Amino acid sequence: MQDELNIWLDWLRGHPELQTLLASAALVFAAWLANWVVKRILVRGLYQVLRHARETELQDFGIIRRLSNIVPALVLSVGVNAVPGLPEAAVTVVRNVCGGFIVLTIALAFGALLDIVNMLYQRRADAHVHPIKGYLQVVKIAIYAIATILIIATLIDRSPLILLSGLGAMAAVLLLIFQDTILSLVASVQISSNDIIRVGDWIEMPQLNADGDVIDIALHTVKVQNWDKTITNIPTKRFISDSFKNWRGMQESGGRRIKRSLFLDQQSVHFLSSDECEHLHRFNLLDDYLTEKRREIDAWNAKLEERGKEPVNTRRITNIGSFRAYVERYLRSHGGIHQGMTLIVRQLSPTADGLPLEIYCFTNTVAWTQYEAIQSDIFDHLLAILPEFGLRVFQHPSGGDMRDWRASLGQRGEPTMHDRDSQPTATGRDAGRP
Repeated sequence: MQDELNIWLDWLRGHPELQTLLASAALVFAAWLANWVVKRILVRGLYQVLRHARETELQDFGIIRRLSNIVPALVLSVGVNAVPGLPEAAVTVVRNVCGGFIVLTIALAFGALLDIVNMLYQRRADAHVHPIKGYLQVVKIAIYAIATILIIATLIDRSPLILLSGLGAMAAVLLLIFQDTILSLVASVQISSNDIIRVGDWIEMPQLNADGDVIDIALHTVKVQNWDKTITNIPTKRFISDSFKNWRGMQESGGRRIKRSLFLDQQSVHFLSSDECEHLHRFNLLDDYLTEKRREIDAWNAKLEERGKEPVNTRRITNIGSFRAYVERYLRSHGGIHQGMTLIVRQLSPTADGLPLEIYCFTNTVAWTQYEAIQSDIFDHLLAILPEFGLRVFQHPSGGDMRDWRASLGQRGEPTMHDRDSQPTATGRDAGRP
């Protein structure tokens, strides 16, 4: 057996190329075996350490997979010297590539570690107030920049100080390259320190077509999910240089504003007669108002003495004033209106589209669907009850209005525009006849 082994070894020594090939294959197999063993040890060991913390998400960030690749690279870097017959240039290339790969692996592992730090920080209750993702991205950039210099120095087999000495002359170029990063870093610091925006805030930036919730704040961009479920990426620096609206104050106040007008037909505004006043006394919300208003007007008119005998000189109750008082009392008694915030029912300047009666109040909820339901319920009621006050909503004539007008002319026997257009036109000698 020993003689056969010696014979085989003597034969192998006579074939150096085969010896080099077998040694290289053995080295590659050793590196693969080391990778497999280290992965098993790291996985089990790390899970044992983190079992109580329940941080099994670490595997998702690739830390274990990346760190396990360092050992086979070390095996290749050290074992390549033991491969017989391998040229010196090939040994240098393998060692340099393995060294650069180790630096890259460590840099990527540090980047994954920073992702874990951000994940753990976001579990805090106040994480959305002061996010640290932008700062961690700056640290990542610094780590990757240093790793790039070390990788290049390792591949060319030169000291990294030689590369660093040339960075002084490239400072202007680097500032130009990283201009957006520097501006974004300054913007991130200001956003965090001044509490300008948070994750979950509803923001509105019309110039960039952004209207929705902030879902992520990073170093370079802020992600906004619009109400149509599209995503808008806004440069972080735009929140410092451009104006935008943050609805957080509304959400924290507990009330959302209703500011809408009813446009009334001004021709329907008139003084109330005695019968109309008695008719409006049936409304519980107006009974006290009409009684008090009547007492006030009677006292005023009594001071006019003889001049008060003419109705034109007296004060009288109007239907629009009564309706305005009704709307205010209706809102005061509405369960969906926030009674601790501003509540105004006022007239605005008359327009060509009618007399605006503006309702300005706040709901007691900030939920969008509930807010719209309360607002619609209020205006449904006001539009339906307007005829009780003898008022009409202003509306431009439609096709139906023109047909009704034409029908009314036909009932009175008057020729319509169509009839006039269809009559024959007299010409020649008949034109002068009656």
